[in-house]
Amino acid sequence: MVQLTSRSASMSVESAEHAGHSAGTGRDEASAAAGQGAAPVAGAEEPGARGGSPDRLRQLVHRTDRQDVFPTGLTRLTDTQFSVSAHWPRDHRFFSPVDGRHQDPLLIAETMRQTTMLIAHDQFGVPVGDAFVMWELRYTSVSGRLELGDDPWDITVDVSCSRIRRRGRSLGSMHLELLLHRHGTVLASGGGRISCTSAGVYQRMRGHRAAVLGTPVPLLPAVAPSTVGRTSERDVVLAPAPDPGTWLLRLDTRHPTLFGRPNDHVPGILLLEAARQAAHAIAPGRTFLPTEMQADFLQYVELDRPCLIEATPLPADEESPAGVLIRAVQDGEPAFTCTLRAPDPHRAGAGDARSDLS
Repeated sequence: MVQLTSRSASMSVESAEHAGHSAGTGRDEASAAAGQGAAPVAGAEEPGARGGSPDRLRQLVHRTDRQDVFPTGLTRLTDTQFSVSAHWPRDHRFFSPVDGRHQDPLLIAETMRQTTMLIAHDQFGVPVGDAFVMWELRYTSVSGRLELGDDPWDITVDVSCSRIRRRGRSLGSMHLELLLHRHGTVLASGGGRISCTSAGVYQRMRGHRAAVLGTPVPLLPAVAPSTVGRTSERDVVLAPAPDPGTWLLRLDTRHPTLFGRPNDHVPGILLLEAARQAAHAIAPGRTFLPTEMQADFLQYVELDRPCLIEATPLPADEESPAGVLIRAVQDGEPAFTCTLRAPDPHRAGAGDARSDLS
């Protein structure tokens, strides 16, 4: 339980681009007709860098360090449609370039997560003290669209919310569809489903886990960073396990990005990174660039119990390139599943051919 996405949002990138341009035109017209303009994030005393108070933005996206905050501003287009500006760094302490040429695709997932929370807090009245439960994550991208180049990475996220269920004056749950684009080019499409739990209800549900907050978690030995696509042991989230294709989840609660704030369970972004590292580990000889992701968060992964990460190769088919199925298993039960797919460099970019927009 920690994610975001609507199954109906899993469209190809080229169809997403067409839909995004069509929907964008309609939204702009609707916005103009309603007299709506760019709405700064609520609570911003002065417009901060690229569109909002940095302190307020950090609070609304649940990040404590400014360099881990990617949204920069928010525009309300209609009651259910929004445009969020965002900035991706060219080099980040954790979301670093892949193979030196591509932006880290996990920036897509993290930007979706932060965008969802920003809109929920700022536009749907979710109190900052409430808890989010995100259930799925889906995105599709194209490796060529993630090549670094020389230009700054200022992007726009178009968001459409649906199946909105209220809880009193706040938000109970909703589905989202998200389209990330830059310079008129679609970077990724995806979506999400989120539910919100009041602070009081969360306390009743998880109050017994409060004791783990701030409690040191034994740091397991790391696998070699190079085997999981990392350069620093600090960023490795897998530890050796006896069976091939399996690892133990390695938790460093001092990690500035993965554990940027106190948490009573394993953060979702850490599970996604574990999936990426496991996929890289069983795809030796090449860099694994996860341009397609489908993740389901089934239950909380607890900090103080062993969690096994299992990886199974998936063959390519007519619809999808080869990939890896990853499961996180705790107490004998699956807690997280994730399918990652990457373009095959030996097939002349065949993995990207279905989404070629040129």
